[in-house]
Order: sequence, then C-alpha cells, then structure tokens
Amino acid sequence: MSKGSDTREAVLGHALAQASELGLGGVTIGTLAERAHMSKSGLFAHFESKEALQIAVLDEATRRFIEIVVAPALRQKRGEPRVLALLKNWQEWAEAEFMPGGCVFVASIADLDDQPGPVRDRLIETQRDWLETLTTAIRIAIDEGHFRRDLDPEQLAHDFLSVAYGTHLLSRLLRDSKADARRRAAFKKLLTDARLIPS
Repeated sequence: MSKGSDTREAVLGHALAQASELGLGGVTIGTLAERAHMSKSGLFAHFESKEALQIAVLDEATRRFIEIVVAPALRQKRGEPRVLALLKNWQEWAEAEFMPGGCVFVASIADLDDQPGPVRDRLIETQRDWLETLTTAIRIAIDEGHFRRDLDPEQLAHDFLSVAYGTHLLSRLLRDSKADARRRAAFKKLLTDARLIPS
C-alpha cells in the first residue's frame, strides 16, 4: 500500500469516528483537518470537497460493515443460523471501538433524511442493501423450513431494523442500562414468531 493510500485510510478512520459522533453533516474538511492533525490543503488533495469526503466515509463504513457483519454471517449455514449470525454481528458493529458515537449510519440518518443530494443517495443505497440482505436471509430461512411459510420477509427485516435503530437512538439519549436487554428480548420475540410452528 502506498503512503498516500495509508494516509487516506488513516484520515477515513478519523472521519468515521467523527461521523459516528456528529453525523455526516459534522464531517467537514476543516473539522477533520483539525482532528487528523493535517492541513486543509492536504485533505483537499485526497477528497477535493466536503461531499466527496462524506461519500468516502459512507463507502468506508460500508466496507467495514460487510467485513464485520455480512461476510462472517455468509459463512454460516443457510437459514436461521445465518439470520442469527447477521443479528449478532450487527450488534457487535454498533459497539465497535472505531465508532465512539455508535453506528455511523444511524447517526447520519437524522442528518440527511431531508437533505437531497449524492450523500443522501449513497446513504439510502447502504440502507436498502442492508434491508435486502436481511430480507434475503429470512427468505432462505423460509425455504429451508426454519421459518413459517406465511412469514413476510420484508416485514420481519423492517421490524429488525426498527428495533435496532430505535434501541440505538434511545439508549444513547436516555442512557438506559436495560436497552440492550430490551433489544434482545424484542429480537427473541420476533424470531419465535417467525419460526415454523409444528403441526
């Protein structure tokens, strides 16, 4: 890896941490230059604009998400074991040390939900891809006979996402020590309902 690539990777690490705390809107060439102890001109050489920087942060977050959450789960057996692995890895992602403010995607949603443009478009793409990954894993669990035939995969994926993101936001705001236990209980209930009922 070249020195320039090393520098870019290090800067993106700082930017990812900052975005987890402030949302993508809080990541600018100026604030990042200060955090990374670099000159603004040095950062411009890597990213050229605030928008390009924010998209690069999302791309780096997506790369790490696939590496930490999705890829290991795909090595599990098809069906419910894979769904469970995705949910477990997802929780570990939300607690990753490189995101001191929690999940960068959640932190950025409130920032960008009504801000049209390429950065919002990229964020939408990441969330649709994740929902599709969950939906596909659930659909395979139905095909494998692990979940009920009449289960709506898109609804269950939506429910998992809603519980996880709601818990993330409220636990950070309210500092509720029971938040994680409540999330696990909600996931357990959703999974119990999804399983094939013996005839």
